[in-house]
Amino acid sequence: MMLRQPILVFMGNVDAGKTQLLDTIRSTAIVAKEAGGITQAIGASIIPLASIQKICGQLLGQSAQLTIPGILTIDTPGHAAFTNMRRRGGNLADMAVLVIDIREGVKPQTVECIGILKQYKIPFVIALNKVDLLNGWQPHPETMLMKSIGIQGERVITELETRLYEVVAQLNGHGLNADRFDRVSDYTKQLAVVPTSAKTGEGIPELLMVLIGLSQKYLEKNLAVDKQQPARGTVIEVKEEKGLGTTMDAIIYDGTLKVGDTLVIGTLGDPVTTRVKALLEPAPLSEMRDRRSKFAPVKEVFAATGVKITATGIENVVAGMPLRSCSPEGAAQVAGDIKQEVEEVLLETDAEGIVVKADSLGSLEAVVKLFREHGIKIKKASIGPITRKDCTDCEANLQHDPLTCVLIGFNVPILQQPSPSITVITGDVIYRLIEQFEAWVAEQKKRMQAAELDVLIKPCKIRLLRGYVFRQNNPAVVGVEVMAGILKTGTPLMKKDGNALTEVKAIQDKQENLAEARKEQQVAVSLPGVTIGRQLHEEDILYSAIPESQFKKYKDFRKQLTPDEREVLREIADIMRGQDPMWGI
Repeated sequence: MMLRQPILVFMGNVDAGKTQLLDTIRSTAIVAKEAGGITQAIGASIIPLASIQKICGQLLGQSAQLTIPGILTIDTPGHAAFTNMRRRGGNLADMAVLVIDIREGVKPQTVECIGILKQYKIPFVIALNKVDLLNGWQPHPETMLMKSIGIQGERVITELETRLYEVVAQLNGHGLNADRFDRVSDYTKQLAVVPTSAKTGEGIPELLMVLIGLSQKYLEKNLAVDKQQPARGTVIEVKEEKGLGTTMDAIIYDGTLKVGDTLVIGTLGDPVTTRVKALLEPAPLSEMRDRRSKFAPVKEVFAATGVKITATGIENVVAGMPLRSCSPEGAAQVAGDIKQEVEEVLLETDAEGIVVKADSLGSLEAVVKLFREHGIKIKKASIGPITRKDCTDCEANLQHDPLTCVLIGFNVPILQQPSPSITVITGDVIYRLIEQFEAWVAEQKKRMQAAELDVLIKPCKIRLLRGYVFRQNNPAVVGVEVMAGILKTGTPLMKKDGNALTEVKAIQDKQENLAEARKEQQVAVSLPGVTIGRQLHEEDILYSAIPESQFKKYKDFRKQLTPDEREVLREIADIMRGQDPMWGI
């Protein structure tokens, strides 16, 4: 057994400086090439321990017994690359650097990254980037960070502290206890924040020091690999290369992969079993001028590394799929294991729910996990663009639960325009998709409640006005005042004894027909089946005659009712309970 390099990813908001910070770390390592330099792998850079020691200098201490061979950084920053780096039950990344712009603080995409890192239980460090843009900052690229901070002007130091602790407070709001790296007393309980400048290189040695220290102390047991074992890896990208055909870029995180090995790779259907035709690494810079190809063939690769693989039959492989090398005899068993692993993500586990599509297996897994964390049921989860079949699957929900008639698309195009009964929500930020879905559900529930409320008989209390009897019967036409609630045409009316007498056939005000009248309005109403002076008299109080079943439904809509409507309902309940004490309970 030996230790591999920890795999490091950079995440953060757009424009936080992830790519530039990564480039600065790489270029700093290249400058330190006398001590071992940097090895370019496919999609990754391997920074050896000797280079890190040279960059960090005295920061690591003379007595530090470092056993990890270096750090493997994933070259494509961002959470999309991170989610593609899936492995069963987790992620390939051992650590992450969450890059935050010191001037912008925590942004929505930062929150998404925090959620994903928490979800996968990935330890991470904050790079508080762009300190060089603080007003009055004097760069000292050859000086260690704490010394550079100490010789800044007082106003600069104050601004740095203020902005640092604004970010610390924001992180605290997301359940993270953070502090500047030199003030952290327990790295298992606190998150280290390292001020950095991708432009000047300040803070890079300190960032590497924290990363190497965390790896050494807390990750060592996770980094043990056996070179004698078959390779295990994850497909990061599948693409056409001129002169090579379809190729796979993969991260190998355990074992050894050799040319000629039998290789089993997951797909959306049955796994593909093939043979490794070639393993390719980037050609060294010194050789690229003389070579026609930008790739150099190698016979074998060891974990942890990135490699380009050429093989037949890999056209249907998508990013995030697992791959394993094995003996030809063991291929069937390995294929069964891989198929089960992929199905764990793709299987329809909820009888009812929304339909989710994503651009890769890793993205899909992250979307499904985070949606389910929010209690959102998913009937179908798959990879690829939104198609006619997805629309059909989604439309089937309409009869059972219209609130699940939704298609979520993460980083995918729409090939088939859905019918108006389907709601499609697409985007490239998972948390925003969740927010949009939850907002849509809340709006739909509001509309459904309004529609349900609309069919109920409105609570109403009216008084027959003295001196405004326009016709005694057939139908009776009389002036009334709405004392509380809403009086609508068709409303059945009862007296204080609870007996229903009539209903409102029509409402008029100044000879104009109205659909309803509200509190304090005085209007004329026509009441069939009663005679004024016999069943009804001037100054009588009437209530809407609400059936018990509807009264019970009103309990679900208390928040939608006005205080006077609630009071009328209470009075109606008191009247009806005079006849039946259990009425409406």
